[in-house]
Amino acid sequence: STEMIDYYVKLVSDYPVISIEDGLDEDDWTSWSLLTAQLGKYTQIVGDDLYATNMERLEKGITQKTSNSILIKPNQIGTLSETLAVIKRAQQAGWTTIISHRSGETEDTTIADLAVASNTGLIKTGAPCRSERLAKYNRLLKIEEELEGSARYPGKGALYNLERMK
Repeated sequence: STEMIDYYVKLVSDYPVISIEDGLDEDDWTSWSLLTAQLGKYTQIVGDDLYATNMERLEKGITQKTSNSILIKPNQIGTLSETLAVIKRAQQAGWTTIISHRSGETEDTTIADLAVASNTGLIKTGAPCRSERLAKYNRLLKIEEELEGSARYPGKGALYNLERMK
């Protein structure tokens, strides 16, 4: 893990990398903490498999400072209430939250609404090249139209916890 962390440090210093997702083994909490300590001030360190949208794992991550961002997969935890609780807790800790699709996704657009409603500012739904992905982007455009300027996409401000984005 030390070599991998050194590699990430070099990548971030040589290139404009702003986000690393699942950069280490999901059970290597110590190395995640080291990675975040070294890069978390300027790079979004995203835990997906590390947390699995699970409140207990998230609480452990907050305590151990294992990342500064969590990938949220609504159908991974069980209920919408549990999903919203995980989002809220991560945001309270000052972390970014990213609403994400799953592999084998359908054209259901719920995650677009969830991303806006929970004020994540970030969504992961893949390149706009297949109908199940385009449906989500189109829904985001429709939401923007429906809100008529009462809400604004924060752009790079969505990465509010990174010093280089301020």
